[in-house]
Amino acid sequence: MTLLQAPSSPTLTFHQYCTSQPKAGLYVAEKSFLQSTLSGSCFSSQRHVKALNYSYTCSSLSSFTAKASSTGACAPSLSGQTAESEVLKALSQIIDPDFGTDIVSCGFVKDLVVDDNLGEVSFRLELTTPACPIKDMFEQRANEVVAELSWVKKVNVTMSAQPAKPIYAGQLPAGLQTISNIIAVSSCKGGVGKSTVAVNLAYTLADMGARVGIFDADVYGPSLPTMVSPENRILEMNAEKRTIIPTEYMGVKLVSFGFAGQGRAIMRGPMVSGVINQLLTTTEWGELDYLVIDMPPGTGDIQLTLCQVVPLTAAVIVTTPQKLAFIDVAKGVRMFSKLKVPCVAVVENMCHFDADGKRYYPFGRGSGSQVVQQFGIPHLFDLPIKPALSASGDSGVPEVVADPEGEVSRTFQELGVCVVQQCAKIRQQVSTAVNYDKSFKAIKVKVPDSDEEFYLHPATVRRNDRSAQSVDEWTGEQKLQYSDISDDIEPEEIRPLGNYAVEITWPDGFNQIAPYDQLQMMERLVEVPQLTPA
Repeated sequence: MTLLQAPSSPTLTFHQYCTSQPKAGLYVAEKSFLQSTLSGSCFSSQRHVKALNYSYTCSSLSSFTAKASSTGACAPSLSGQTAESEVLKALSQIIDPDFGTDIVSCGFVKDLVVDDNLGEVSFRLELTTPACPIKDMFEQRANEVVAELSWVKKVNVTMSAQPAKPIYAGQLPAGLQTISNIIAVSSCKGGVGKSTVAVNLAYTLADMGARVGIFDADVYGPSLPTMVSPENRILEMNAEKRTIIPTEYMGVKLVSFGFAGQGRAIMRGPMVSGVINQLLTTTEWGELDYLVIDMPPGTGDIQLTLCQVVPLTAAVIVTTPQKLAFIDVAKGVRMFSKLKVPCVAVVENMCHFDADGKRYYPFGRGSGSQVVQQFGIPHLFDLPIKPALSASGDSGVPEVVADPEGEVSRTFQELGVCVVQQCAKIRQQVSTAVNYDKSFKAIKVKVPDSDEEFYLHPATVRRNDRSAQSVDEWTGEQKLQYSDISDDIEPEEIRPLGNYAVEITWPDGFNQIAPYDQLQMMERLVEVPQLTPA
């Protein structure tokens, strides 16, 4: 594939990207540019407060300039700062361990009201999810650091969470437009306890304070009607809207073909894909923080349909210690990898049991750790062989509900914390992966799960579109010519598109799909135009 070069300019320097080029050269160029941008530019306290109220989806450069101002770089002395800036400076001591950034730069501080005469301060901390495992720590630390200010007599902190919404672009079905995270629980092999993990994970997330739904995607053998006991066991239809109303059990919304009054399906693959699509996309899920999908076994049409129709945030892989289970699970992990769905955890079920003061491993050891090592999945969780866990699946009461203090529940609590943290990281990485800075007239790219950061000229990105409108699909001939695109073109909007690409809207109305892999191969800016000092 031939990549078109960026326009030449006396103020810009370019290099052709190659994999052998040291990253340090680009870093030094960007660092010198950032330093020259910051030098000679002082931010007033008012501008500083406004900048720090921006969401963390702003560019990291905005966070960098805000931090420089808050730490005293070209800022007035502490005695000259406003009461608001003192509060924000105190709150910036609190670091989010997942993002590695202070809660002010993350945009968590909202509705700050200060009455310095009475010594009262009130504000709201808006976290990314109501299931944040350290929300109590945030609240406690926020009270402490603000109360330490000499003039503060009373602190009022309220906690909230961001509205449920997907971060992905595109025309999602109405039922999926208010779901923040969609988690696939998959094994690609039957009988390993995938449904048990999916149901108990969902109720664990609900216990952490999240709004949760479960979608049983196994039409041939739905498990959800056995594992939970809702009062209403039949899905209802909203005739006016032609939508499905999910049933509920203990605050978790449930949809399964088993609740459709049809039992188990006997039908061909294409029909099953259509049924799953209809059940999932026409359901009135409402606002959900997490939708857990209990994936059916295998890697065929049904699984691919789910992965392509639904903007999956992440996947949890379930396996057992046997080698045979590992072989099938490996196929599933590769499928998610090709579809750019991150696998965030592996659950190894039926690992061991304890008897006579000893631990026994009846099915061997190592399948879960082999998945982790071979595919680089960061977290591994072991579930024991417990008669109570099996019995709870048959009784209609999930184990984490029946015995919330037991060994199994503790493991699921650890898994729930892992899922919440990893989803938050993924959303943050995807939402800030590609953005356009009008001041620099450059597109900044930082691909998720990569430490590399670089800049692209907008015209270069537009000229290297590989869609059918720009390149003949049969001959490969370039239809979009270099002269067709102006050197000063600027994108109107950049939106995430799954975990693999962004959708860029240009002034001519064209929507360009730009995969991360393609952006990494384009010619890069070594130096970005410098701002005129304020």
